[in-house]
Amino acid sequence: MDSYTPRTHAGVRHKTSALSGKEYTSSRRGRQYLDGDGRDDGANVRVSSRNRREEPSFIAETSFVRAPLNSRVPSGSGIAKDKGKGKGKAKEDGLQGVPTEIQEALVLEDLLFVLMGIEGTYVTYHPDYSPENSDPLQGVHFTVSPSLDPSLRDLVERILPLGTYYTAITSFTELRSHLDFGLVNHALCAAMRDMLKDYQTLLSQLEHAFSTSPQFSLQKLWFYIHPTLHTLSLLYLLTTELGTTDGSDSQSSSSASESDPEDEARDEALGLGGAKLKAVLSEIGKSGLNSDASSIPVKGGEVLAILYERMQNMSGDPAARTLYGTLWRAAGRPYVEMVQAWIRTGRLVDPYEELCVKESKFIDRGTLEVDYTDEYWERRYTLRDGSTIGASSKRQQAGVPPPRTAGGRLPGGACVPPILERWKHKVLLAGKYLNVIRECGIEISRDPSETNDDVSMDDERFFKSIEDAYTHANRTLLSLLLRDQQLIPRLRSLKRYFFLSQSSFLTHLLDLSHAELRKPARSASLVKLQSLLDLALNTDAQGEDAMFREDVRVTMASSGLYDWLLKVVNVSGSIGGEHGEGVDAAHVQEDQKKEREKEKDDKKQLLALDALTLDYSVKFPLSLVISRKTILRYQLIFRFLLHLKHVEQALSATWVEHKTPTWRQPTRNPVTTSRTSSPALPEPTHSDWHVDFENWRRRVFLLRARMLAFVQQILAFATFEVLEPNWRKLEGRLEGGKVETVDQLLRDHVDFLDTCLKECMLTSSKLLKAYNKLIVTCSTFALYTSAFTKSANQALATGDSPEGVQGSVKRWETLGKFETNFNHWFRVHLDCVQFYASSENVSLLPLVVRLNSIKST
Repeated sequence: MDSYTPRTHAGVRHKTSALSGKEYTSSRRGRQYLDGDGRDDGANVRVSSRNRREEPSFIAETSFVRAPLNSRVPSGSGIAKDKGKGKGKAKEDGLQGVPTEIQEALVLEDLLFVLMGIEGTYVTYHPDYSPENSDPLQGVHFTVSPSLDPSLRDLVERILPLGTYYTAITSFTELRSHLDFGLVNHALCAAMRDMLKDYQTLLSQLEHAFSTSPQFSLQKLWFYIHPTLHTLSLLYLLTTELGTTDGSDSQSSSSASESDPEDEARDEALGLGGAKLKAVLSEIGKSGLNSDASSIPVKGGEVLAILYERMQNMSGDPAARTLYGTLWRAAGRPYVEMVQAWIRTGRLVDPYEELCVKESKFIDRGTLEVDYTDEYWERRYTLRDGSTIGASSKRQQAGVPPPRTAGGRLPGGACVPPILERWKHKVLLAGKYLNVIRECGIEISRDPSETNDDVSMDDERFFKSIEDAYTHANRTLLSLLLRDQQLIPRLRSLKRYFFLSQSSFLTHLLDLSHAELRKPARSASLVKLQSLLDLALNTDAQGEDAMFREDVRVTMASSGLYDWLLKVVNVSGSIGGEHGEGVDAAHVQEDQKKEREKEKDDKKQLLALDALTLDYSVKFPLSLVISRKTILRYQLIFRFLLHLKHVEQALSATWVEHKTPTWRQPTRNPVTTSRTSSPALPEPTHSDWHVDFENWRRRVFLLRARMLAFVQQILAFATFEVLEPNWRKLEGRLEGGKVETVDQLLRDHVDFLDTCLKECMLTSSKLLKAYNKLIVTCSTFALYTSAFTKSANQALATGDSPEGVQGSVKRWETLGKFETNFNHWFRVHLDCVQFYASSENVSLLPLVVRLNSIKST
């Protein structure tokens, strides 16, 4: 603000005054009490000092903002405690009949008090003003005595808004300096108080000129304070917007936030306090229980956003742009310091939740071992506005406060300053990467010369520091994962164990644990299966693979693979369904009971072979990449391949069984033709029994060959045309240095697994249903091998007797069911594969060729 130090000129008289210089000066230094009709009583004219209020004795100041002696001077938040006793009412008509020169001197003295927010004798508080009911952030409004000369009234009314502005700004700085409003508001209030110091200096200089210079007039007062009027008006508009945006009573919110130390100690002793509990309650409140935007004060990024918007909107006014720019840089200094501390050390120091990055303290890295949603990486540190990294730019709604108004900005720290919007993801990742490195026990050392304590948000050095910090943190963590933690060898071992790539340990394991895997899943011994797995791995593992075999362990799934996958892909996202609102409660309970009984029966019937899966354990920070979420995907693919391998072994065993003399022994009348008609055959006669039996054996051979070909084609397609090519692409990106960021590494790894699941037909409900039916048909057919052999032996023993003819009918009925079931679901499966190959998943085209070759067999 412009300050002015007036100077007096000796020998110069006040030209507009009819009084002598001595009388004029006397009228400024002391007021003459006028009688009721406004006339002097001659000899009884009494000159005295200004009528002062009764000063209170010293009282300890309760606010840390004011100095102790401020209790003697009314403040913006406590003005006019005795408004009913104001001197303006007693002297309402005291200026009638008084010369204009005297009126000007009296009003000038009043204005010097009014400019400080103190009521004068002839310039008093507005009649509608009430200290108890008025909003202190709106300021105190003043009114001038109606008996003031009209020639002076216009200038006085132009000056009066300064008192309103000053009291409003003072109240704002006092109320917003409370701890709950955060460091940004503190810095803003400190900058405003510095500006008010210049204003107070100007007032002291004007008061000195008023007391010493006869030439000081109302016109000169207006001339000197006119530039200040514009400055204070800009500050007043800013404080009004900041004070009315949150729509809450600042005093009540600040007082309510103060807690009793005794209560805090008692809560801590009872287990009701502590940082973790407060963090949990804070997260619960943010997630919706206390999500009203009006309950969040204007602080942090929202203050900076409002300042930046006002600075941009008023760029045509140089004074306004300079003023708001100065405040914006001053208020943004704590925000910049918090950002720099986060991107340099990985420590989030944000006691008042002002930064765009938030920490969920109740989530620690231990959740990586038990929770497959990987909350540590995805939810430990996030952006308050809910935005996520990726092409989809989806916004997480959980924990994000609603905007102030429809389509408006987010409240508090959730509002990202506009100038920082395009950098917010790099700010998040830079600190997140460093935090992971620090969690590994590695000290983070940075060059002290890189520290810039004097940078502001509009400084290029600030954004360069963000870019440098992001690059440094990303390069350090990526090197830690790829080199120190041996990520690529780990992924190779995962591929070998879970994708059955170039490995015979699974065949060895299935042979060793055949008896145990035929038991129900609840009865199977995990200890025995684990020892058999170790034996198979020790026999098969060599070189690099032997380094990580101790991390592989056997576990049992709680449900069947295809049932679980069908539930996942068919989930609707709503509890109870669309028609559950009007259903009788008894029927709902009955349905739930039936569902539980069905699940219980399914668990009883679930064999160990169907529930068998592998698990893989890694330590932090590798658990960020090989997380529970990715391990689940590996397990799904492993169980898919395991079932295929098991069915292939069973059908191969059937082929071995079909090479026995029972199946190869020729009948007495060999037949040179074969039936190709449907299994619904007429009852055979004694004459064609030999033809019928030979055709039945050939149809069994053909069905077994088609089933084995189907399983082998699916297994070959999944292994050599899905898993292996996709793995080569991922391995090439990792070894070729094409992965530039850790988040890109995580996305590439998950995308690789998702692509494998999709191309293996494990994400489509129609394909899953048809494929499940086919696999069940093939495995059931393999289980009937001994029954078919027994039936063949009986046929050879009975010949064309009536018992043999009757057994032939049963044989054809059993075989016909298998053929009908397999042919139907094979056609359905082939049609689904052709449809998806032509519309959604082009990678299924090789499978279409493979399946068509089986169809034409």
